[in-house]
Amino acid sequence: MKYLITGAAGFIGSRCSELLCQQGHQVIGVDNLNDYYDVNLKLARLENTKKSELFTFIELDLAGRDAVAKLFSEHQFDRVIHLAAQAGVRYSIDNPMAYADSNLTGFLTVLEGCRNNKVKHLVYASSSSVYGLNNKTPFSTSDSIDHPISLYAASKKSNELMAHTYSHLYGVPTTGLRFFTVYGPWGRPDMALFKFTKAIITGEEIDVYNNGDMLRDFTYIDDIVAGVLQIQNVVPTPDAEWKVETGSPATSSAPYRVYNIGHGSPVKLMDYIEALEDSLGIKAKKNFMPMQPGDVYATYADTQDLFEATGYTSKVKVKEGVKAFVDWYRDFYKV
Repeated sequence: MKYLITGAAGFIGSRCSELLCQQGHQVIGVDNLNDYYDVNLKLARLENTKKSELFTFIELDLAGRDAVAKLFSEHQFDRVIHLAAQAGVRYSIDNPMAYADSNLTGFLTVLEGCRNNKVKHLVYASSSSVYGLNNKTPFSTSDSIDHPISLYAASKKSNELMAHTYSHLYGVPTTGLRFFTVYGPWGRPDMALFKFTKAIITGEEIDVYNNGDMLRDFTYIDDIVAGVLQIQNVVPTPDAEWKVETGSPATSSAPYRVYNIGHGSPVKLMDYIEALEDSLGIKAKKNFMPMQPGDVYATYADTQDLFEATGYTSKVKVKEGVKAFVDWYRDFYKV
């Protein structure tokens, strides 16, 4: 099949593109290569993906409606995996407009492309951050997501609402995936593991929020990508029996579905740091700080729905995954 992968120079998008090409699919990857973090890392990911003749890269900003419409019209994609977004909870506190352009307008142009060109399935990235003030764990897709605590989270909830609208009005099959703290080789420099590794190696302090009293459902990149590629084969269909009053908000009378995708077993932040210290062979200098605006105390994914749909399980434990990242980091940065 022919796939569109948005955010193809990103952490998850580059790995999805690589594996789809290995499976024999044609992949058109788009990315605007913005400078939210080191563009050289994005370019290095692309060079790795371009080793396959089945991969074609197009530099493109999804906020450009005419350019996106032309892309869809010319290529007639079978399926779309939409991973492009302005990421970062803390970044959204100081740079809110970036999230309107990328996460709202950019998603709308993709939805329009899918509607007008009969795309058979749109899989898109949501986030565990949509659970906001919800304190019930594990987080279930049947829980309320009406109280986000960052603009990033609000933009991701908006994506789910927009997807449902297009599924209902136009019959576009959409599946949203709420990612839980993805980490691993080629990861994002704004994420804790990357920042901690760099600081520890250079002898600098690491900022440990909420005095280290936090839980995260850390999920290894290969597990995440396996789940993405499994679910894109499960195309949602309308459920004529579904009703708002009795049905799960993750399903619908439209061809619409939402799943959690995570490890399903939260890890203490201090245990995560300890695994990193063990892999590096260096003790971290820790600067304990209060909770940051927009952060939540714990994330914990209930992935039963995804398991029932695909057989998905997260296999890589934190110590194994952190070591794989450290090995990649030392090799990539020659440290």
